[in-house]
Amino acid sequence: MHILLVEDDDRIAAALRPALHRHGMTTARLARGRGAVEHLAGVDVVLLDLGLPDVDGVDVCREIRAVSGVPVIVVSARGEVDDRILGLHSGADDYIVKPYDIGELVARVHAVYRRRRAEATVDGTPDVVELDGVSVDLTRHAVTVSGRPVTLTRKEFQVLALLASSGGAVCTRSRIVAEVWGRSWAGANRTLDVHVATLRTKLGRPELVQTVRGVGYRLGLPGSD
Repeated sequence: MHILLVEDDDRIAAALRPALHRHGMTTARLARGRGAVEHLAGVDVVLLDLGLPDVDGVDVCREIRAVSGVPVIVVSARGEVDDRILGLHSGADDYIVKPYDIGELVARVHAVYRRRRAEATVDGTPDVVELDGVSVDLTRHAVTVSGRPVTLTRKEFQVLALLASSGGAVCTRSRIVAEVWGRSWAGANRTLDVHVATLRTKLGRPELVQTVRGVGYRLGLPGSD
């Protein structure tokens, strides 16, 4: 399980990350909240502090929820009832107050992750999408072509995963840019085109990612025209 830790306190991060590693998790850490949505690819759970130096963590939570369903646990010294309610209303899946027991935190991480997996199963989204020899493991964030692992950047994987999760439906350019990059800018379409071109090259299946002119992209599922 890969955890994104958004925590400005070096002391807390230095103690927490090894503890999570001992429980079989990998971690990435951001000391600031701005731009956190650009680091969500490949993340299974976000641990989010609210008292960040550049932006309120509540706003970060809202930004994450606007573009992703990744589970978010607020880990904050703000322990008042109103703070907890605000955090949960902002899109957090859980809220734990500092200081906390590491065993309890790990248990909550596993709990929100299980819930998210269960929701995905109910929604009918498969863990692995296979097409024309290409296997996209949405849970493990791994891609193989004819059994051979293919290394993708986080954003390349996120583009492919979004298309794979859409079951052959067209994903508009605006949706892909919003979910993968979390924002739009003048050169966004060109950046997306470059990522798609790179994906086609790495996968060795140029026809797999199909362009729908004037709209966006889709995966060429069997029976699609």
